[in-house]
Amino acid sequence: MNAVEIAIKMETDAIKFYKEAAEKCNHAVGKRMFLSICEDEKRHLEMLSRIFEGLDIKIKDVSPMKNIKTIFEQMKDEMMERVEAKTDELEAFKIAMRMEKEGIEFYKKAASDAPAEKERNLFERLVHEEEQHYAIFANTYFFMQDSGSWFMWEEHSIVEG
Repeated sequence: MNAVEIAIKMETDAIKFYKEAAEKCNHAVGKRMFLSICEDEKRHLEMLSRIFEGLDIKIKDVSPMKNIKTIFEQMKDEMMERVEAKTDELEAFKIAMRMEKEGIEFYKKAASDAPAEKERNLFERLVHEEEQHYAIFANTYFFMQDSGSWFMWEEHSIVEG
């Protein structure tokens, strides 16, 4: 199995995991994060499939962080309700972070070993996007674990004593 075939399998597995995690997640923010990243992974799968088929592709300038910022802006009122996340929802985010880290390492190696510039460019792009996914999951995990602290740090609140 070559790097593109392995990457296709990884993306397929990620899509399945994130879709199932979204279905099981009762926390509205968590559910939206999983669904948003799932859409990115579907796009990654499409790009990889096109490379595998030998078609020329154009990588869209999509920013996972921009998509997540929009979700947070849309859901700010809901987020203030301080819904407690369940332990299994938090565990799903830990697994997601581990998956993204493994993806980053795989894509870095695949980029350095890529036989063609087109593949190297794609793998480098995927490294960048998976790094953003990791940051998104880590930030969401922090929010779901302790939303009060999250708002203090993310909104740069001033604590008055």
